[in-house]
This record gives sequence, C-alpha cells and structure tokens, in this order.
Amino acid sequence: MAKSHYTSAGVDIDAGNRTVELIKNSVRTTYNESVLGGIGSFGGLFDATALKQMDHPVLVASTDGIGTKVKLAASLGRYRGLGHDIVNHCINDILVQGARPLFFMDYFATSRLDPEQTTDVVTGIAEACKQAGMALLGGETAEMPGVYLPNEFDVAGTIVGILERDHILPRPTLAAGDMILGLPSSGPHTNGYSLIREVFEGDNLESFIPDLGCSLADALLVPHRSYYSMLYPLLDKVKALAHITGGGFVENIPRVLLGNLSAVIHLDSWDIPLLWKMIQEKDAISTDEMCRVFNMGIGMVAIVERSAASDFQASVSERTYVIGELVEGGQKVILD
Repeated sequence: MAKSHYTSAGVDIDAGNRTVELIKNSVRTTYNESVLGGIGSFGGLFDATALKQMDHPVLVASTDGIGTKVKLAASLGRYRGLGHDIVNHCINDILVQGARPLFFMDYFATSRLDPEQTTDVVTGIAEACKQAGMALLGGETAEMPGVYLPNEFDVAGTIVGILERDHILPRPTLAAGDMILGLPSSGPHTNGYSLIREVFEGDNLESFIPDLGCSLADALLVPHRSYYSMLYPLLDKVKALAHITGGGFVENIPRVLLGNLSAVIHLDSWDIPLLWKMIQEKDAISTDEMCRVFNMGIGMVAIVERSAASDFQASVSERTYVIGELVEGGQKVILD
C-alpha cells in the first residue's frame, strides 16, 4: 500500500474508523424508540412526536466541557470517568431549569487519535447516558495535530432536554425566608482543576491516604455525579435549583435569584469533606476563594419554602443539609 501523505501529516483515517467500530456497541445501548438511524449518518435523527402530547413543550439545550480535569486524568491513565463527568455535568445544568434529558452529543478532539483511549471516554459517555435514559445521538472525533500538543485531548458535549413551559425553574414565588438545602457532591466534580493540579504538583497521587480512605487520585477523579434520578421526581417541591459548578456558591446561586433577593450561606452547617481542607491548608487559600472556586462538598442546592423543607428532606434518599436562607438584598451570596 502506498504511503499516506495524510497519515504523515498526523491524521490517521484508519484509526478514526477503528474508533467508530469500537464505540458502536456502547452507543447503541443508549438508543430508544425515538432514535432514527444509527452511527455514521451526517446528523442524528430523533423522533419528536411525543412533544405533541405536551401542552407547551420547551426545549432546553446546554453545551459544556470538563476543563483541565482531562489533564489530570490523562496523567494517571484514567479516561472512562471523564465520559460520566461531561454527561452528568450537562444533565445537572438543564435539571436546574426543570428539564428531562432527551439526547446528548459529544465532541472529542486530540492531537493523535488513540482508538482505545477514545473508546474508553465514549464508553463512559454512553454509560452515563444510559443511566439517565437519554440517547447518545451522535458526536465527533477530531484528530488535529498542531492545534493540540502531543498526547493532549479535550472533551465537550451538548445536551437537549424538554419540559412544560409552566414548570420552568426558578419559580417567581421565591421569597425571603425560603430555605437553601445542600445536596452532597461526589468530589470536585469538574471545577477548579487548574488550581488542584498546582496544589498537588509533584505529589504521589496514587498513594493511599488513610484519612481519605483512598488515594488522592481516587478522590480527585471520582466522576461528577448526576442529581437527575433523585431530584426530577421532586421538582414540584422546589422553587429553584442551583448547580454548584465553576464559581462555587458565590457565582452560581445568584443565577437563580430574583433581583431583590440574596442568599446567606452558613459555612458551619455541613461537614466540609477532608479533601477541601487539604487543598486549602496546602496552599493557604482563603475561605472566600475556596467558596468561589470549589463546591466545598455541596454539588447542588435546592431552594424550598420554609414550611416544606422537612418534607423535601424526608423525600430525598440521602442526607441533605439546611445550609442557608434567602433574605432581602441585591442578588448576592453572603458567606456566614
């Protein structure tokens, strides 16, 4: 066979085709009766007939990435969890508006395609989509030498969901006195990893830390959790949800507040996990900055009427915390 000039330039078409073959079965496990066609089409087809049964259907879409967590995962050779990271992050982002996920599309770009590595990531994406009852409708795998440094890659995704217009969150009934309830995170989720990598640079991340009950690698790379199965059945009990992602409490809670309300967060109202204390002490980071960069062990907050707080907590299948309340103010977060 003649030498391929395109391969010499850094793009291996055969590696791309092998990747497609390897991911085919994982992707198909996410298909449901609404998926028309299969892998290889120019676009994914999704039957929208079910929307006719809704009174006023509204589509909700979001696009996001994993950030520099990919760099840490690659350095440790752990890829599958990244697939769960991107899907679950996107699910949570539309859940806070009250949406049920319909389908997902992924984008994987790298300097040089490694079919097994790519398959590991996409398999994780498919696993997370299946857990949410959502179709992995399509995606793109791009090999771009010269754009990405050798052995570097990035992962991004787009989600589309649906809800009735009357059910859009946050609700206009938000008021001073409403309670803020915190739901535990699984770890740093997908935020703050540029700082995390700097804090632990040179440390042996694979060594077991008794106080953590695992290695730092395990603690830092645990996948971003989804709150969908837990919270979707309870959306009628909440006035607002806020996904605590980049920007922490300070940047994310104001996104769901009315202009005349602020949120008070009591930092002593839940047990902040040891990992955050290690990060803070190792680099002498102020508490204000920690709460602006990280989730501090709270990955999602629900705002409910004061009289409904106990009922909501009893309906959730795990421990939740009353971490604050709404007060009159100018759309700020006050750390107490």
